Amino acid sequence: MVEEPKPAPGKVKTPRQKMPEQEPSARARNFQEVPFGYTPELAVREAGRCIQCKKPKCIEGCPVQINIPAFIKLIKEEKFTEAGRKIKEENSLPAVCGRVCPQEEQCEQVCILGAKGKDRPVAIGNLERFAADWEREHEDFILPEMAPPTGLKVAIVGSGPAGLTAAGDLIRRGHQVTVFEALHKAGGVLVYGIPEFRLPKAIVQAEVEYLINLGVKLHLNQIVGKSVTVAELFAQGYRAVFVGSGAGAPQFMNIPGENLNGVFSANEYLTRSNLMKAYAFPEYDTPIIRGNRVATIGGGNVAMDSARTALRLGAETSYIIYRRSLTEMPARAAEVHHAEEEGIRFELLTLPVRIIGNDKGFVQAIECARMELGEPDESGRRRPIKVPGSEFTIEVDTVVIAIGNLPNPLIPDSTPEIKTAPKGTIIAEPETGLTSMPGVYAGGDIVTGAATVILAMGAGKASARAIDRMLKQ
Repeated sequence: MVEEPKPAPGKVKTPRQKMPEQEPSARARNFQEVPFGYTPELAVREAGRCIQCKKPKCIEGCPVQINIPAFIKLIKEEKFTEAGRKIKEENSLPAVCGRVCPQEEQCEQVCILGAKGKDRPVAIGNLERFAADWEREHEDFILPEMAPPTGLKVAIVGSGPAGLTAAGDLIRRGHQVTVFEALHKAGGVLVYGIPEFRLPKAIVQAEVEYLINLGVKLHLNQIVGKSVTVAELFAQGYRAVFVGSGAGAPQFMNIPGENLNGVFSANEYLTRSNLMKAYAFPEYDTPIIRGNRVATIGGGNVAMDSARTALRLGAETSYIIYRRSLTEMPARAAEVHHAEEEGIRFELLTLPVRIIGNDKGFVQAIECARMELGEPDESGRRRPIKVPGSEFTIEVDTVVIAIGNLPNPLIPDSTPEIKTAPKGTIIAEPETGLTSMPGVYAGGDIVTGAATVILAMGAGKASARAIDRMLKQ
């Protein structure tokens, strides 16, 4: 628990406003969103903490360059709708970002109020969520100013955060934009990867509908690389192609027992539950194994999502097994905190070495070894080293492997002109996203490997600027 700094003598300082949320015991068994969001009173109070710096560093800390002081000032003045519109000048997905963006590592990290160590930073993410939700809930949409139509066509591959952001920026610049999505729902990782209790799918759908209202065309069930190739898109009259197909291929540990019944990749486990709504069975006819004792391997946000989903699917015990300590865990602190509150059991400094099955081919236990931390590795984190003779077993009936994702190979495999790195990511210029194939740009996880939603959005914006410049030459 972080203690609020004590105000100076004679001054009453407003503390950072906590967002109300469901009680842990209740939320651990339902899929409703955990935080309730700010009330108008809480939002105005929190916005009043912003000191409106002359040289605000928070804008520099935002990958999509939102005018943060301006929208916060509007909230303070109770101009909530105007605040939402101000955010949308740079960000087409504000309700998403307000929920899943790691503000604590970006805009809030450089907030002057918190940088001096005398106070906590302004809750920029919570305020962004409030403004976006207010505009949506009050149906107070006004379409932004649009550039005159250019008649030039751009294809966007993938409707995840990178693709949707690029689409929003390009349509506002006057170009004709068509998004090609392989799945039957738009949103990419926002709909298949992030659980309902963290990001309600109605929120994602509302953000997509906003882009459609701007004029973006959406083609679902279209697998670029199979249904249509990049070369065929150019032949159809598209002048540029942006590839934002993400990193949706799972990784495994290659340990004995990974082929047993009851072993899932986090991709499959979360996709079944989120996109295909297995949690609402039998209303939605999607089967999923509802384990009683579930072990999730990994320490990132995807691992937290999987372990917390297992609880909500009825698990009596849900474990996180992670080979390093809590300090090195890459998941957001807020997600770890929520998992701990809900009763997730953390087996830290622990490495799975094999999954044990019964005579019917189903998981019955996982064998692990204790670890200790050595010198830092290339990631900057201390390298885990196995402790000899420390093996032990945990009785489980389901294992979810959440150790990272690989880039989707469909487009590189079908388009040899696009060069890739050894791990399958597309090689693209950092500032523009331009690939080795003329007219083809790429950004997000397909370039960086699995990263954050907001970094993918930043890449989408950068490529949109570059594509616009190219088209207008």
